[in-house]
Amino acid sequence: MSTPPSPPPDPAERRSDGAALSTGAASASTPAGRAAPALALRGLWKRFGDNVAVAGVDLDVPAGSFFGLVGPNGAGKTTTLSMATGLLRPDAGAVWVHGRPLWADPTAAKRMLGVLPDGVRLFDRLTGAQLITYAGLLRGMDRATVTERTQDLLRALDLAADADKLVVDYSAGMTKKVALASALIHAPRLLVLDEPFEAVDPVSATNIRSILHSYVATGGTVIVSSHVMDLVERMCDHVAVVAQGRVLAAGTVADVRGGLSLEDRFVELVGGRGTGEGLAWLRT
Repeated sequence: MSTPPSPPPDPAERRSDGAALSTGAASASTPAGRAAPALALRGLWKRFGDNVAVAGVDLDVPAGSFFGLVGPNGAGKTTTLSMATGLLRPDAGAVWVHGRPLWADPTAAKRMLGVLPDGVRLFDRLTGAQLITYAGLLRGMDRATVTERTQDLLRALDLAADADKLVVDYSAGMTKKVALASALIHAPRLLVLDEPFEAVDPVSATNIRSILHSYVATGGTVIVSSHVMDLVERMCDHVAVVAQGRVLAAGTVADVRGGLSLEDRFVELVGGRGTGEGLAWLRT
């Protein structure tokens, strides 16, 4: 697999009529004066046996955006995000994090990343406080800073009362929150969250959204994958729709919606809506 020598451009490439491109693809050179995207994917492919999970994904995530990645089950979202964050090596293609090539310079690129994978496996025989502390020390942070930030994160995510409980005894929602804290502790420039609200109660979800919006408001970039269209529509300013390993549409939420709700536009792009035909026996 080869890596192109220079980072791709900002995603602001437009058609001659001024409308945003819907594929997320960009030209081969960076326009003068434009900053690099927070995340840029070019030609990503991944095959598992006979199954092509990701088929040539091109995507730009603007720096400072709250970016939603949506798609049906099996669309390739998790595989794409795994390749985008260095958890899975692509069969072909390239990834840049703020202009740094991920696979050519993984240490520098990953330093800017905070990642919450789907189905994350944690060192669950540590307490919540120990796990967050470990994540900070693993990043090379000094212990005093790690201790202070660990306490801040435990309070912000409503885990302070359970700080000394083993993670193995946490609920699914608590586990998700302590994993998020571990991804946040080094104050990354780009936060990639795969289904961050799954199993999280409404109060905690509201707190997490508040934290993430504050993070974006101060210069961070968030990518979140979710199946909940209403949540993405309310929370994100940019979105990409993925199906069968390809990007079907990408841009601002307003551009992708095209006057419809995001859910209706998603169904229009992806297709496959059922009628419930043949279930007459289910009627009471």
